[in-house]
Amino acid sequence: MSVADASAISPISLAFVGDAAFSLYVRERLTRTHDFKSGELSRLTSLYVNAAAQSKMLLHIMPLLTEEEAAVAKRARNAYTGSKAKNATIGDYHRATGLEGLFGWLYLSGQADRLDELQSVCFDFGASIIPQQSR
Repeated sequence: MSVADASAISPISLAFVGDAAFSLYVRERLTRTHDFKSGELSRLTSLYVNAAAQSKMLLHIMPLLTEEEAAVAKRARNAYTGSKAKNATIGDYHRATGLEGLFGWLYLSGQADRLDELQSVCFDFGASIIPQQSR
């Protein structure tokens, strides 16, 4: 799909795809680096794929984004979701939606290398903010 076509998709739909893309990325990275049972891998995944962590990740990568990427993230962040945040502040929930929207846009527009680069930065940053006893 072209960048223009991906940009025409609603930000909430982009976030829907981006959530799946990032969850798969985290699951794959954890599976490659840990020899744990699926329940433990799922628990570790949830430390990365949650609104509070993703909110911090978006703030961390904002300086790395191009103008176009930042605009996509902001559009998704500011979109009306129609749902409430569970176990997160509304601000964290909106920033997480921004990160997921960006990842969905990169995925759908075929920018796999850039998506992988930003997801890697987020994963590595996420490892630094997760309490040691949780890992």
